[in-house]
Amino acid sequence: MTMTESHPRASAMPARSHGPIGMSPPPPRWARRAAALAVLTTLPSGLWRVVMALGVPLGVSDEVRRSEYGHPGWGTAYVFGLTILLVGLSLLTLGLVQRWGEVVPRWIPFIGGKDVPRLAAVIPAGAGAVALTLLWLGTFASLGQIVDYYGLKGAALGFMLVCYSPILLWGPLLGAVTISYARRRAGAPRPDRVGRPTASAE
Repeated sequence: MTMTESHPRASAMPARSHGPIGMSPPPPRWARRAAALAVLTTLPSGLWRVVMALGVPLGVSDEVRRSEYGHPGWGTAYVFGLTILLVGLSLLTLGLVQRWGEVVPRWIPFIGGKDVPRLAAVIPAGAGAVALTLLWLGTFASLGQIVDYYGLKGAALGFMLVCYSPILLWGPLLGAVTISYARRRAGAPRPDRVGRPTASAE
């Protein structure tokens, strides 16, 4: 007697699905944590910018605040907008460990409920991981010039470094989560095979 004959109902029963894409396994715990950490890496630097935009100098010279940030004035809106943009982009990392990263939410017109093509998520996420890593490594490589230009010293310099250092991890964390997502989606059975009986083992 074959194994499938001993459990006929189990062989014909489709595996548990998270949506129309089929059978992507759940993300590992480390990937969920890495995705959350990727978002958190953008918050300290965002806080630093917002506080400065609200008028607290944080050691930055008045001349730089006026010339670079237009403070007071349009610079406040610019800094708020930049911070919201960066945090918003980081939140997309969560889609790589959530259902809405595999199936488009149904409330979105025209495409709601459809599969998210694997490469449509992997390619931009992977490119973003590389770009972010290179961007922030390049920024910190020029740290001496930036510090001199902004006129940061002592405690003000230390506080800025504490706030901006976590963002160095954004790119690598996004890259790790992207690899996990790609592997999970690549291992999912094709939808046209879902529900077919498994081969019998003698």
